[in-house]
Amino acid sequence: MTRIRTARPADEPALHALWAECFAAAPHLPALYALDPGRHHRTFLAVRENGTVDAVVVYVPRDIRDADGTPVRVGGIGSVATRPEARGRGLVRALLQEAVATMRAESCAWSLLFTGTPRVYTGSGWRSFPTHLHEGTLSSAPPTRSPYRVRPARPADLPTLAGLARTRAPLTAVRTGADWRTRLPAWYGPPRDWLVAQDPDTARPVGWAVAAHGEGTVDVHEYAATGPGALAALFAAVAARARRAGLREARLRGPAPGPAVREALPHLMTGATVRTEHTGMIRPLLTPPQHAHAVPRAPGAVHWYGDSF
Repeated sequence: MTRIRTARPADEPALHALWAECFAAAPHLPALYALDPGRHHRTFLAVRENGTVDAVVVYVPRDIRDADGTPVRVGGIGSVATRPEARGRGLVRALLQEAVATMRAESCAWSLLFTGTPRVYTGSGWRSFPTHLHEGTLSSAPPTRSPYRVRPARPADLPTLAGLARTRAPLTAVRTGADWRTRLPAWYGPPRDWLVAQDPDTARPVGWAVAAHGEGTVDVHEYAATGPGALAALFAAVAARARRAGLREARLRGPAPGPAVREALPHLMTGATVRTEHTGMIRPLLTPPQHAHAVPRAPGAVHWYGDSF
């Protein structure tokens, strides 16, 4: 017999083991889980009589900007895992039902999640929305002359980068100091893996970008810049590093590109095409459905990978 209940402090070793079994490539999940001091009553478990944890769903409260840029309390769903031999029994659906009740009780306007298996969640009320990304052949153009020095970021840069990344764009998370210290390095790697464009006069960062190297492709996960031409310098540096690593393709995530991104894009890739993904999902809770579903479709809407739950 399986019992549905919330987590207790003593369950954490079993949760860590389950995540390690299901997400071998995400060893940072326990550190992210520890960011929420109220995590145990927001963690929903399917537990056998012998104490084995068969499935888990975690709800993470975050302030995320609404369609008009106003921060609202949102329930992020993450760290969803089911032991292989317990799949197909409806355990996740039962846990999601408990999570929905708690999110409503804790004044969440809507819920947000990202997944490669959307069918798991559609039956529980989540609806997917489209996001767009650019893909193309990695640029082979030699770097153009630029006044900016592009270098790896340092921990001391984080306050400045936080200011560069501050935005009122719909669907963006309102980041805390803990997010910059723990969440973003967990998803993006240490700050030394991030690039900054440095102003030639003040030596202060005026732009930054994060790119991950995959199988044949460099994937730009996040970027921001204030200096004219800084984004082009960053993209050129990303492309140069990717070429040295033997990569051939490039991918750019983010909102619909404005003039600065369109100008900088040829420094990263050529022959760019737009691909649509449906990995993001929203479920209205206390807000009207039309209001919730308008958020990811609002102009400039973006949820950066580093804010994952």
